[in-house]
Amino acid sequence: MARAPRQKATPATAVLAAAGVAFQVHTYTHDASADSFGLEAAEKLGVAAERVFKTLVIRCEEAGPATSVRHGVAVVPVCEQLDLKRAALAWGAKRVHLAAPATAERLTGYVLGAISPVGPRRELAVTIDASALSVETTLFVSGGRRGFELELELSGLLAATGARIAPLT
Repeated sequence: MARAPRQKATPATAVLAAAGVAFQVHTYTHDASADSFGLEAAEKLGVAAERVFKTLVIRCEEAGPATSVRHGVAVVPVCEQLDLKRAALAWGAKRVHLAAPATAERLTGYVLGAISPVGPRRELAVTIDASALSVETTLFVSGGRRGFELELELSGLLAATGARIAPLT
């Protein structure tokens, strides 16, 4: 009997497994010409876009006498846009910007379109948009490779990332 090909583990799947968080892997063939990685995932997996969340690395400028910078992760539905003012409030920052693509890749160890909130190379504070509370079933987040999505409950995502919830869209 032929066996299904095994999926290689990613840092995200390793962290979830080590934490005992239940998850399912869903794969699809990524189309390099797709306009949006997240909307492509929702379409190809046949899932409502409100259940698929994108991971955005942000750059927070701290208020104070000397401007300092820290980075964090915002997790928002793929059908929404990050509200930078709400993100600044959530992080207690003077200003928030999206991190440069090269910075996001360097900090997380993942490539754009495959950045997962779980298992980044560098520990980053994670905030999940409050809309996740209204999702009645499981959520989908990137698993660390393009075309590789993880389905899990919000409670599992919170446990694995130490995330907090705030309005971000």
